Amino acid sequence: MTTPLFLLRCVQLGISIRDLDLLSIGMVNDMYVESGNDSCKYARLADQKDFDSF
Repeated sequence: MTTPLFLLRCVQLGISIRDLDLLSIGMVNDMYVESGNDSCKYARLADQKDFDSF
C-alpha cells in the first residue's frame, strides 16, 4: 500500500491526522474493510441461543 492510498482511505473513513497517532495501519485497513461490509444484508442474525450452542 502506498502512502497516498493509505491517506485516501483515512479521508474516506473520516480519520484525521491527529487520530492516526492512536491507530495502526492494520486498524485503518480493518476499518476500511468493515466499512465495505456495512451494506451487507444477512438472511439470519445469531441470537443468544446460537451463541450458547456454539
